[in-house]
Amino acid sequence: MAQINFGGTVEQVVTREEFPLVKAKETLKNETIAIIGYGVQGPGQALNLRDNGFNVIVGQRKNSKTFDKAVADGWVEGKTLFDIEEALQKGTIIMYLLSDAGQIQLWDTVKKHLTK
Repeated sequence: MAQINFGGTVEQVVTREEFPLVKAKETLKNETIAIIGYGVQGPGQALNLRDNGFNVIVGQRKNSKTFDKAVADGWVEGKTLFDIEEALQKGTIIMYLLSDAGQIQLWDTVKKHLTK
């Protein structure tokens, strides 16, 4: 593990050498990663995971510019692109990438889909 100083706080960080991509794929091979939100952070994280061979779905509000952007980026409605609640139901790992205001607004919906 490496020690990295984040603004005065030193943290232990697992490095790529200790946890390479092949190990991550093996660890997450039976998981479905649900990216909730396709605004600022969602596209970069979702596309990176998909391009690296992980099972990824996107949850986004229909009839929005970001839903259309997800379709343009190759996500397929009903297969890899769902409304938020359906993506929450299908995901075994949830990446909650909505804006702060969006997270507050949808917390009760997300909370009921969280499991250990």
